[in-house]
Amino acid sequence: MKKKSILKEVQIDRIIEMAWEDRTPFDAIATQFDLKEQEVITLMRKNLKPSSFKLWRARVQGRKTKHLNKRGEEVQTFKCSRQRNISSNKISKR
Repeated sequence: MKKKSILKEVQIDRIIEMAWEDRTPFDAIATQFDLKEQEVITLMRKNLKPSSFKLWRARVQGRKTKHLNKRGEEVQTFKCSRQRNISSNKISKR
Protein backbone atom coordinates (compact mmCIF):
# COMPACT_ATOMS: atom_id res chain seq x y z
CA MET A 1 0.00 0.00 0.00
CA LYS A 2 1.83 3.05 -1.26
CA LYS A 3 -0.51 5.62 0.30
CA LYS A 4 -0.06 4.22 3.81
CA SER A 5 3.64 4.99 3.77
CA ILE A 6 2.94 8.70 3.35
CA LEU A 7 0.25 8.81 6.04
CA LYS A 8 1.29 10.13 9.41
CA GLU A 9 0.65 8.11 12.55
CA VAL A 10 -2.04 10.59 13.62
CA GLN A 11 -3.81 10.13 10.29
CA ILE A 12 -3.65 6.34 10.57
CA ASP A 13 -5.13 6.57 14.08
CA ARG A 14 -7.96 8.76 12.75
CA ILE A 15 -8.67 6.37 9.87
CA ILE A 16 -8.88 3.47 12.33
CA GLU A 17 -11.20 5.51 14.56
CA MET A 18 -13.42 6.41 11.61
CA ALA A 19 -13.48 2.80 10.41
CA TRP A 20 -14.70 1.65 13.84
CA GLU A 21 -17.48 4.27 13.91
CA ASP A 22 -20.78 2.76 12.82
CA ARG A 23 -22.15 5.84 11.11
CA THR A 24 -18.99 6.89 9.26
CA PRO A 25 -19.10 5.42 5.74
CA PHE A 26 -16.07 4.33 3.79
CA ASP A 27 -16.86 7.21 1.42
CA ALA A 28 -16.04 9.69 4.20
CA ILE A 29 -12.65 8.06 4.66
CA ALA A 30 -12.12 8.16 0.90
CA THR A 31 -13.06 11.85 0.79
CA GLN A 32 -10.76 12.83 3.62
CA PHE A 33 -7.80 10.48 3.14
CA ASP A 34 -8.13 9.28 -0.48
CA LEU A 35 -8.31 5.61 0.56
CA LYS A 36 -10.69 3.13 -1.05
CA GLU A 37 -12.57 0.59 1.06
CA GLN A 38 -10.11 -2.19 0.24
CA GLU A 39 -7.19 0.04 1.23
CA VAL A 40 -8.89 0.78 4.57
CA ILE A 41 -9.34 -2.96 5.12
CA THR A 42 -5.65 -3.52 4.38
CA LEU A 43 -4.66 -0.70 6.73
CA MET A 44 -6.86 -2.15 9.48
CA ARG A 45 -5.41 -5.62 8.96
CA LYS A 46 -1.86 -4.30 9.30
CA ASN A 47 -2.50 -2.05 12.31
CA LEU A 48 -4.88 -4.10 14.46
CA LYS A 49 -4.29 -7.29 16.37
CA PRO A 50 -5.71 -10.29 14.46
CA SER A 51 -8.54 -10.72 16.99
CA SER A 52 -9.45 -7.01 16.80
CA PHE A 53 -9.41 -7.12 13.01
CA LYS A 54 -11.79 -10.11 13.01
CA LEU A 55 -14.16 -8.29 15.38
CA TRP A 56 -14.07 -5.18 13.19
CA ARG A 57 -14.69 -7.13 9.97
CA ALA A 58 -17.63 -8.97 11.52
CA ARG A 59 -19.05 -5.65 12.72
CA VAL A 60 -18.59 -3.81 9.42
CA GLN A 61 -19.56 -6.53 6.98
CA GLY A 62 -23.00 -5.87 5.61
CA ARG A 63 -23.54 -2.80 7.80
CA LYS A 64 -25.74 -0.40 5.86
CA THR A 65 -24.31 2.71 7.48
CA LYS A 66 -20.78 2.01 6.21
CA HIS A 67 -21.86 2.34 2.57
CA LEU A 68 -23.64 5.46 1.32
CA ASN A 69 -25.60 3.62 -1.36
CA LYS A 70 -27.05 1.22 1.27
CA ARG A 71 -28.01 3.72 3.97
CA GLY A 72 -31.45 5.17 4.38
CA GLU A 73 -32.46 8.68 3.42
CA GLU A 74 -32.70 9.71 7.08
CA VAL A 75 -28.89 9.76 7.24
CA GLN A 76 -27.87 12.69 5.06
CA THR A 77 -24.24 13.36 6.04
CA PHE A 78 -21.28 11.55 7.52
CA LYS A 79 -20.35 14.49 9.71
CA CYS A 80 -21.38 14.46 13.36
CA SER A 81 -23.36 17.51 14.50
CA ARG A 82 -20.81 17.98 17.32
CA GLN A 83 -17.87 17.96 14.93
CA ARG A 84 -16.27 21.29 13.95
CA ASN A 85 -15.23 20.41 10.45
CA ILE A 86 -14.33 17.23 8.66
CA SER A 87 -10.65 18.05 8.10
CA SER A 88 -9.59 18.37 11.75
CA ASN A 89 -12.24 16.09 13.29
CA LYS A 90 -12.33 17.82 16.66
CA ILE A 91 -15.42 17.66 18.80
CA SER A 92 -16.40 21.11 19.91
CA LYS A 93 -16.85 21.82 23.59
CA ARG A 94 -20.40 22.09 24.80
